[in-house]
Amino acid sequence: MSARIEILQKPSEQQAGDCADGMCALPPAAGKDAEAIREEVESYYGDVASLQLTGSDQSDCCGSDLYEAEDLSQLPAAAVNSSRGCGNPHAIASLRTGEIVLDLGSGGGLDVLLAARQVGDKGYVYGVDMTDRMLELARGNAAKIGASNVEFRKGNLEDLPLEASAVDVIISNCVVNLTPDKGVVLREAFRVLKPGGRLAISDIVVDGDLDGLPVSEEQIRAGLSWAGCIAGALSVAEFTSLLQEAGFEEIEITVEQRYTAADFNGDLPSALTDLKPQVLQNLLQRFTSSSIEARKPPQ
Repeated sequence: MSARIEILQKPSEQQAGDCADGMCALPPAAGKDAEAIREEVESYYGDVASLQLTGSDQSDCCGSDLYEAEDLSQLPAAAVNSSRGCGNPHAIASLRTGEIVLDLGSGGGLDVLLAARQVGDKGYVYGVDMTDRMLELARGNAAKIGASNVEFRKGNLEDLPLEASAVDVIISNCVVNLTPDKGVVLREAFRVLKPGGRLAISDIVVDGDLDGLPVSEEQIRAGLSWAGCIAGALSVAEFTSLLQEAGFEEIEITVEQRYTAADFNGDLPSALTDLKPQVLQNLLQRFTSSSIEARKPPQ
């Protein structure tokens, strides 16, 4: 099984401006301010949710093939079809009965509803998302299956609407890379975890760097939408450093899949399609679907 991810090309008139003075390299946030990034991401995922709410899209886009079919069969189709994940955080989270779980960027509720079954009636699962339409979709999906041990809250991941030391486990599926300030997100994750709590997320990560190619990192990132999963991806080294700075220990980043051109939905930007096939493959395989695990030290 493999995950597919979206390539959403920015309008050509924006590309030059976004790269002015080399600012489309990351970090900082590809030459955009934080609010512009949030608006881009919220617009895209709001449209995804709207299609499911209106029944206009019954297709399975991305990520659900990484889950067990039997697990998905017990969920509403709209929860499954709205997934835009790149991995399966449940494969590494090892959730236990009675645990309190937080899903960062809960979308249509897929991972929240799966977690709710795993932690049982004695456990509880929070989902945080900033998109009103996604929250509406997720709450409706929870109601359809009578999930009483879940709650969806509106908020940005840089300012989580939970108290300190509130949860045992944090999961997430291809969402941290969508945020403009990942260092703040990881510090917030650390804050809301109980001492000894664990982080178990899936995300797009660059293995190595984007050097040694006939196109610059600025060119690579300039033609990509932030909402399309890879424009904001950190390297393994950057992700590790931010986790350490947040206070996490026992950090493990495991590459689960290296991408090829066949794994991308949509057209690649022209700066990439002009590359020789072997050079393009060399570039794309540096983008990986990876599992990120870490733990908050016990007191």
